Amino acid sequence: MPIIHFTTFIGAPVDRVFDLSRNISLHKISMQDTNEEAIAGITSGLINKDETVTWKARHLFKTRFFTSKITEMQPFEKFTDKMIKGDFLSFQHEHFFKAVENGTIVIDIINFETPYGILGKLVNKIWLIPYLEKLVIHRNEVIRQYTQSNKWRALLHHR
Repeated sequence: MPIIHFTTFIGAPVDRVFDLSRNISLHKISMQDTNEEAIAGITSGLINKDETVTWKARHLFKTRFFTSKITEMQPFEKFTDKMIKGDFLSFQHEHFFKAVENGTIVIDIINFETPYGILGKLVNKIWLIPYLEKLVIHRNEVIRQYTQSNKWRALLHHR
């Protein structure tokens, strides 16, 4: 089972980074290239434990649907989303947050399993792992841009 692991530093408070990381509206902004849209469940604002979101997006030359559920949440420290319906055999994304003196360390760990046996393993290595890595890097860069400027205020109304 492939594992993707990324560590990112964001120069902003941990509570802001945590909330923007689970903000459906910001996720849509970060995935504009795939025309990703939330079509069921929580479709805007902050997603919480035991809530689901269904995404519709264009990946690998095909429109795909992916439903995930937040299965674990410890505010400002961690949350986990797991696929409950989609093209993967399994998909889990753990998000960890650690406050440091000048910002937040974000750790993303993605575990997934694809169908198609040996062919699936080859596609993972050649294409899917680099593709998912690129998406996570881009998503975290958008989170950084919003948290380190005043853009976050438009998405987090409660502050």
